[in-house]
Formats: sequence, structure tokens, C-alpha cells
Amino acid sequence: MTSDVGREQLLSATPPSRDELSYRLEQQSLLGDFGRIAMLTRDFTLILQRATELCAQGLRVRFAKVLEFLPDEKRLMVRAGVGWAPGTINIVSLSTDTGSPAGYAYQTGKSVISNHLEAETRFRTPQLLADHGIRRAINVLIERGAEGNQSFGVLEVDSTDPGEFDEADAHFLAGFASLLGIAIERQQADAKLQKALEHQELLTREMSHRVKNSLTSVVGLLRVQARSAQSEEVRNALDDASARVETIAQVHDHLWRGSQIGFVDLEDFMTELCKKLKGATEGLSLHCQADSMLLSADHAIPLGLLVNELVTNAVKYAYPEGKGAIEISAREIEGQLRLEVSDQGIGLPDGFDIDQPRTSLGFKVIKGLVGQLQGHIAVVTGATKGARFLVNLPILRKKVI
Repeated sequence: MTSDVGREQLLSATPPSRDELSYRLEQQSLLGDFGRIAMLTRDFTLILQRATELCAQGLRVRFAKVLEFLPDEKRLMVRAGVGWAPGTINIVSLSTDTGSPAGYAYQTGKSVISNHLEAETRFRTPQLLADHGIRRAINVLIERGAEGNQSFGVLEVDSTDPGEFDEADAHFLAGFASLLGIAIERQQADAKLQKALEHQELLTREMSHRVKNSLTSVVGLLRVQARSAQSEEVRNALDDASARVETIAQVHDHLWRGSQIGFVDLEDFMTELCKKLKGATEGLSLHCQADSMLLSADHAIPLGLLVNELVTNAVKYAYPEGKGAIEISAREIEGQLRLEVSDQGIGLPDGFDIDQPRTSLGFKVIKGLVGQLQGHIAVVTGATKGARFLVNLPILRKKVI
């Protein structure tokens, strides 16, 4: 890029004869550079600023600017530029009437070349240009990429030297304006899409929050019924049902609070779940470890229910004396999520085979949840006492960054 010193040298001297071919080839190269920048960059302000810099370089001038039309004010606001005094960008605006070069270009859509502003009879010289000693200018319309949209504004280059712009220079600037219009249209489409996504995310979070509140109400009703139940069997069944519903409610609580919509962090979720389960295991201690990864709600709900069932099973049967420890871990191993729930209690009955049909509702639920997650469950036996359930789950996940 030509330095400011280099530009000043170009402007201070009588315009030299130039190599027309290399001059036009440089302009084509700059158009290509800007095309790549405009397609790859999402920073709207940077795109506008880079356009002015490359236009000034391509036409070997010091001044360039992008003017955005403000419908409410009927003015053209300076949004980006090079060469202008501090306090110009986003502060100075120009009239849109046809009496000014920029206004005429915006109103008519025609490119405006004015090589002698001091002697111009078609237009008045805007105060901004007069203050900077501008002697000649080109103004071209910036249209948006899609049809039917209001034009964005005007792209303008200005010079203080007594040379002349020609039609080829105007075509070069118009090419820049076309690329800039497409980039602006894409930026505005992205902004609308982002706004729609944010609205959708808000609705989804609100839905999860309401589902959580509704399920919490159900949990309360089940517990009230359990306390008033005459049969211990019914009371236990209602307590188990309330624990299952509460686990689902907890997933939805994490969903609406989480940083990524539709996902829960395994480590945070397992920690909160273990705290909840610990509250229902008086005399027993729970130790929980989990890797940090993001799980979708479709996986988190059955996984939470699975942990709840395995821990509940250990609480009920592992320690008849009511004291002991239960270990829970959820780790990523060899590309799978490995869940392990173990205890040091009395162990499982002789000949226990988890793959055989069972009458226990808890084990039916466990088998169903493992099947839903397309996983595999095994009972690990060995020299150690107690029971150890090992579940391998091919769960799709997102790494937490």
C-alpha cells in the first residue's frame, strides 16, 4: 500500500505522466483484494474502512470516504474514510439534494466526476471538501446486492491536486461500490439472521424454563401424595416417580441457564444431580466425577435418569445398615462416554445376569434408557465386594472450549 508520505509526494508535484497499463492493472488487483476481504470479513466497519483505503490507493489520492444514507434525517453520514480530520467519521454528514456532488450521485444513481470544484457550476462545494482544500472528486452510488432495496449511500474519492479523473477511474470506483454493496447486503442479512436466532434462542430458553417449573410442580404433587399414602409400596413408588421427574426438571433447568442453547455441561449437570441425590441418601456418601463436555438435551435427559436409577438401586439394596459410599463417574474413554456407578455393599445375588428379563421396574427402566442411548451396560464382578455397573454410551458431544 502507498504510504501517506508517498501520497503527499504524488500530490505535491505536477501530475507526472503515468504508465497507464500498470495503473489499470493495479486497480484490478485492488478490486480482487477487496473482493476477498469483503467475502471473508464479518466486521462491517472494517469492510467500509478497507474500501476507502484501497480506493484511495487505486486512484493515487489521499482522501476517500463512504457515505451512508440516513432515511430519518435525509442526510449522508460519513461512515468511514481516509485523509479526513479527526471528528469527521460518524459525525459529519452531507446534504442529499442534487446541488452537491454526493447528493446528485445518490439521487440519480449516476457517477459524478468533478475535476474543477472551484469552477463547478453544476454543484456547490460541500464545506467538508472546502475545509480540506479538495479540488476534484468522483462520487458513485453504493447499491445493495438485492433488488428492491434502498441504496446504501455513496462512495467518494477526493484529491487536492490539479490532475483529472477520467471515466476509467469512475468505472474502477463503481466496481468497488458494487462489491461493497454486495458485502453490505450480506452483512445486513447476517444481522437479520442473527437477530432471528437470538429470538429463537430466547424462546427456547423460556420454554425450557417453563417446562422446568411445570415439572417442579409435578414433583411437589407427587411428594404430597407420597406422604399421605397409606401403603409403603405406593409411597416408595411415588417417591421414585418424583425423583425421575425431578431429574428431567433439572436437565431443563440447565438448558435454559446454559451458555449454549440445547446443551448442558456434563460436569456441572452431574455435580448438581449428585447433590440432589445426596439429599435423599441419609447416612450414605456420594462421590461424583465427570468430564467437562457438552451434551444435547436428547442425551442429557436419559443419562440423568440412568444415573438416578443406578444410584437409587444402590441406595435401596447395597447397604442394609444404611451406611456406606457410592462412586459415580462419567468419563470420555476411547471416543465413548463411560458411566460407572459402584458401591462396596453386599453385592448382587448369586447368578445375577442383567441381560435376563427382570420384574423390577428399576432395572426395566435402566435397560430401556441404555437402549435409548444405543449403549451397552455390564456388571463387573471380581475380587472386590459390592456392585459395579459399567455403561458405555456412544453419545454425540461437544467439547467445552
